[in-house]
Amino acid sequence: MSIVVVTIALAAATLLILAVVMSTILGIANKSFHVPVDVRVEKVLAALPGANCGGCDYVGCSDYAEAIVLKGEDVTRCPVGGAAVSREVARIMGVEIRQAWPMRPVVHCAATLDKRKRRGDYEGERTCHAANIVSGVQGCVYGCLGLGDCVSVCEYDAIHVVDGLARVDYERCTGCGACVKACPRNIISRIPFKADRVLAVLCANKDFGKEVSDVCEVGCIGCKVCARVVSDLITIQDNLPVFDYGKYDPSQDLQAIVDKCPRESLVWIGKPTSRDIQETADETLSERVEADFKTTVDQTEWRG
Repeated sequence: MSIVVVTIALAAATLLILAVVMSTILGIANKSFHVPVDVRVEKVLAALPGANCGGCDYVGCSDYAEAIVLKGEDVTRCPVGGAAVSREVARIMGVEIRQAWPMRPVVHCAATLDKRKRRGDYEGERTCHAANIVSGVQGCVYGCLGLGDCVSVCEYDAIHVVDGLARVDYERCTGCGACVKACPRNIISRIPFKADRVLAVLCANKDFGKEVSDVCEVGCIGCKVCARVVSDLITIQDNLPVFDYGKYDPSQDLQAIVDKCPRESLVWIGKPTSRDIQETADETLSERVEADFKTTVDQTEWRG
């Protein structure tokens, strides 16, 4: 037998021995460090829509699935999947599903371009984040900047800027919350829709009445009429009416406070009914929502 053959045989034998040793080590390590995975995690993950939108307040569907199985997280937190997904996840987990309402975003501003006073010219980067740090863009430092950061992050084509104001298309909206996170002024938030249409307040300006009137034609002046009529449902916080949506009853007749609002700041939002469409065929419906948030203005010293 030649030296070459012997060398090849020794090399092959060495590699074989190394392969056996490494396989044995890996096998032992696999058993020693194995972390058991609950099979329900994969089942829950398969039931979720896979949007990874973060609307459940988790990084993605995988993290949410683990939280449901391992931490007992609420099974109704997926805004994209809605009630159908919640029911399926509840079935997998063997739990009863509690009453949950879909969360939908509202834009806390009603001022189209023609309703804004003391509006300056802005020639910088065409994003809300850039404009938000510039003084003098518009008189109301709580208002929608209208440059579409919320539009750019929406994967469902459910929000658009019309006449300088972001508007939600509730027929398309899934409530994922991407627009909420994108707004640098934090004037978009989500509220529970206990019906296709809910009543809300569309203003974010915390200033007093005259200051609001100086910068906007439709801003809430904090007259408190609505709170006096339905004190169990509305409270005044920072000169703004705030709905307690936990007590909100869609069957309650709230038209009286809508009619009494001197600035027309209380408006029904959501999907219009056939009667609404018929009665407003010749006019443009505005969308007004409730304000319950902090804006970046609270952390700044300038007044634009």
